[in-house]
Amino acid sequence: MTTSTHFHSLSARRLLLLGGIGLIVAGMVFGDIFAVFILHQNAARVGEGLSSAAHAALAGDGSRIPAIFQNIGSFLENRGTKVDTHVHIIDFGYLALLLALLQPWIDFSEKTKRRWAWVFLLGGGLLPVCVFLIHYVGLAHSPLAAIGWASIFADLGGLLALLATLAFLVGLARHFSSSRSKAVRDDLLTERSFTGHLLLTGGLLLVLIGFVHGAYYAGFDLYRHEALDFTTLREMTFAATQGQSAAVEGSLAAYGQLQGEKAVKIAAHAHIIEFGLLAILLALFQSYVYLSERWKRRWAWLLLIGAFLLPACVLLELNYGLVAGGLADIGGLLVIVALLALWIGILRYTGHLDAMEREAE
Repeated sequence: MTTSTHFHSLSARRLLLLGGIGLIVAGMVFGDIFAVFILHQNAARVGEGLSSAAHAALAGDGSRIPAIFQNIGSFLENRGTKVDTHVHIIDFGYLALLLALLQPWIDFSEKTKRRWAWVFLLGGGLLPVCVFLIHYVGLAHSPLAAIGWASIFADLGGLLALLATLAFLVGLARHFSSSRSKAVRDDLLTERSFTGHLLLTGGLLLVLIGFVHGAYYAGFDLYRHEALDFTTLREMTFAATQGQSAAVEGSLAAYGQLQGEKAVKIAAHAHIIEFGLLAILLALFQSYVYLSERWKRRWAWLLLIGAFLLPACVLLELNYGLVAGGLADIGGLLVIVALLALWIGILRYTGHLDAMEREAE
């Protein structure tokens, strides 16, 4: 096992690495819970609301429509805040891993770097929690007319994360602009294990597949979906004004199918690239995972299998429904379990390293 001069007790790299993986795990657990218990139910309520509004228009009952769309707006806000929470907490985890990687080149004292690492993790945790609360807190007791307390504290969390990131970038610039800067030797850059190569190769392949899928979607589906979005709603409105009930039902079904197709393709594109980047970042930190090489390989394979399974099954949800959705959730669970195992391995490394430092005193 290698030891690192950049990974001693309570170092900024250690805090950012453990905190970053912790944020990603928390975000994925939240995402799985959201997908199982909220996402599909929420989409069904939005569809029911659109159907109710169309039928109210057919019946000439315009007085009901504003209340119906107000409920739809509430459902969309509920979904939007949950999606934002899931995305932000995982993205802050990725950024924490990137900042952990850069720590040897940050030209600050270790004490200063450690303080900024705490500021970043505080902001990275505060923002998604407060975004989650926006739907429930609303404007209650807020000093501002249009912004509630949850939004205020979410902005504060974002500001803390931004300031910490800028501080680290200033430290990075100081290192490379200083005439006294010395060459930095970092043991992570010499990682040559099979597990590191496996995660790096798998991550690059995931990113490549994600880019190819994104290019295909942009070239063959994106503009078609945008055109269908407009024309389907226009046809639905026209049919409602003409009292054509069957045409309204057909437009509602087509619109729901279109939104589902867009959602699964965008989600698959985003997830496969995110998992690829995660695998690449974790490949660089394998020397800090205090597990046997055999177990590290097993957890790496589990992570890559889950990373391929989840987006592939998301794409199949339109054709195979809950079966594909359940398999996608299992893929997410595999990634979560693998991440927890790697996090525990890194925690074991820190304990072993601290024990070695105490024995040397």
